[in-house]
Amino acid sequence: MNLSRQLCCLFMAALTILPPAAINAAEPATIATPSGESALLLGYGISHRGFGETQTEVQTVDAIFRYGHFLSEELGKGFWYQGRHELLVELPLHLALAPRARIMTGFYLLGSWKFTGLEQMKLFPYAFAGGGPLYNDLGLSSQGTRLNFSYQGGVGIQRMLANDMVLIAEYRYHHVSNANTAEPNEPLNSSKIFLGVAKFF
Repeated sequence: MNLSRQLCCLFMAALTILPPAAINAAEPATIATPSGESALLLGYGISHRGFGETQTEVQTVDAIFRYGHFLSEELGKGFWYQGRHELLVELPLHLALAPRARIMTGFYLLGSWKFTGLEQMKLFPYAFAGGGPLYNDLGLSSQGTRLNFSYQGGVGIQRMLANDMVLIAEYRYHHVSNANTAEPNEPLNSSKIFLGVAKFF
């Protein structure tokens, strides 16, 4: 079974945890009232050799558990940027497939803006940026310490299934390095693609 089929199977398995009413509910979509959301994201990442000082290609299968807390009501109503501020807390697990099977895990704190102007289409684009500490056990000779730091940014879109359940598609740029706390310090500059599910509360 190739990687794309494995990711598809993981995503479909995540969907099975949704109650049937979440997909078939007739209640209208809304994003104005929830105080937060919880989500599970599954995806794939690959570092880009030659992007900055990245020399090593690292491929990962990724899982992220996310908690989001809205910091504002809807702002900019009637304008293209209408939306809500959101704080995202993430617990990531990055399982390296190549060059060897190792893990990275840590803690991310991200700021996000969720656009709400397409609510009638049940679509909610968003953009985010942030970072946090990362335990890096890749075992690369070009990285001088296991305590690393990540900064990242990306965009995504949520599709409402019901009044409180959404599907997620997301892209993020992901940087890992030790912030010059040790030598050598080869950074990993990667792209990551995610699919996921979330529940508003």
